[in-house]
Amino acid sequence: MIALAVRGLTKRFGDIVANDHIDLDVAQGEIHGLLGENGAGKSVLSSCIYGLYRPDSGRIFLWGKEVHITSPFDAIRLGIGMVHQHLMLVPHLSVWENIVLGREPRRGIQVDRKKVLRDIEKLFEETGFQLDLSEEIANLPVGVRQQVEILKVLFRGADILILDEPTAVLTPQEVDQLLATLRRLKAQGKTIIFISHKLKEVFALCDRVTVLRRGKKVGTLPIGEATPEILAEMMVGRRVFFEFPKERVEKGGVLLTLREVSTNPPGVPLKGISFDVRSGEILGIAGVEGNGQSELVEVLVGLRRPKGGAVLFQGKDITHSSPKERIRLGIAHVPEDRHRLGVILDFSIWENLVLGFETEPPFRKGWITLNLQAIRSFARQKIREFEITVPHENVPLRTLSGGNQQKVVVARELAFEPSLLVACQPTRGLDVAATEYLRNLLLAARRKGKAVLLISADLDEIRALSDRVLVMYEGKIVGELAPESDEYQFGLLMGGKGFDEAGVASSS
Repeated sequence: MIALAVRGLTKRFGDIVANDHIDLDVAQGEIHGLLGENGAGKSVLSSCIYGLYRPDSGRIFLWGKEVHITSPFDAIRLGIGMVHQHLMLVPHLSVWENIVLGREPRRGIQVDRKKVLRDIEKLFEETGFQLDLSEEIANLPVGVRQQVEILKVLFRGADILILDEPTAVLTPQEVDQLLATLRRLKAQGKTIIFISHKLKEVFALCDRVTVLRRGKKVGTLPIGEATPEILAEMMVGRRVFFEFPKERVEKGGVLLTLREVSTNPPGVPLKGISFDVRSGEILGIAGVEGNGQSELVEVLVGLRRPKGGAVLFQGKDITHSSPKERIRLGIAHVPEDRHRLGVILDFSIWENLVLGFETEPPFRKGWITLNLQAIRSFARQKIREFEITVPHENVPLRTLSGGNQQKVVVARELAFEPSLLVACQPTRGLDVAATEYLRNLLLAARRKGKAVLLISADLDEIRALSDRVLVMYEGKIVGELAPESDEYQFGLLMGGKGFDEAGVASSS
């Protein structure tokens, strides 16, 4: 039986057609994958089904009957729940308070805690979860918070669940636990729409998969008839390569050294961080987000002064050097939040391509005048070289897709031949094609003898590109692994466990 059907759904934002006459059928008890590049229309489609957006045209059917969903309240009442990519929990409330928030069963004017606990215990049996209901959300790891989100949706009686990029910040063990839970819910008759960029998870979990491209439905396939290559080509419109062969590169001398670097709050304090990065290597930093990676990058690029320890670059102590001084020494930075730290959205492409370098030759005439001819020529060259999809260099950066905005950042940072590239979450939120392109750029930098420090929450990316991998947990380096090491070893370290000489997990 078809649990959810969408017919001819269209949603426009001004001149942009985000969903163009989309048809979708999701069967009862099915896990249905929804794939597509950024901007393909996945989130808009799911938001229309959940009532966050109202479609301009089209019809939605539940169990064969047409429904009109004008708000999330309507969706919840009809048995549709959504777990968002950015978790929607209240940090200072307890687990049980978050689960029942807005749907509290009452006895008189007070919350009926006995009924709450009975109902949640029943959900524990259905999902296999076991949580401390009195613990504050702020004290829980990300994987457990996501369990709370799922319990919250189920508590509201959802039979159809939409999960938007649910594994983005989970360890491999947490991913496996989530997938096992979703299979368990499927066995109980729940219907699940699973939105993900990670094809490996789609193949491990889904029964069928629908691909969107540029707002249109490309097709739906049973997972048994699909391959990663087929799905990627459906998403992008061309063949996509998943292997990133690392050529043998002769490593040079030590370029960057950290010696017992520690920091104070705000953020996660760093605790005695020490490592070296050599020319011609990619050193990966793995870990669940929020374990000190952002603070480490801030120290490296001069945005945060360490409490103790030293940062050396080419043998020179730069611990107290400014960001501008580090740029001039040859340290480039691709920030994790490009909008906040990497670009100015209302500036043109050419302005963003020289941002921070506009006072350097050949972009300056005299003391204060810009050499606009040289700047525009440089911008056009970089647009061609980095295949930035844009009509010309004068358009505002905000009109570009996320992938093309990231290409602008990388083009600028690599243009001035840095010796070290600090790349933080370089492919976050990017689609298959843009991810492939940027990963190849990092490998090209390595081939040219540059050092790359790669910080990424994507473990597959870290393992595919790095020569060595350090794992961070709670502001410390808790271990070093070869990229080819088992992903469960990575997961244990990312969860705060260590390894003895035999490779058996133990508390660190």
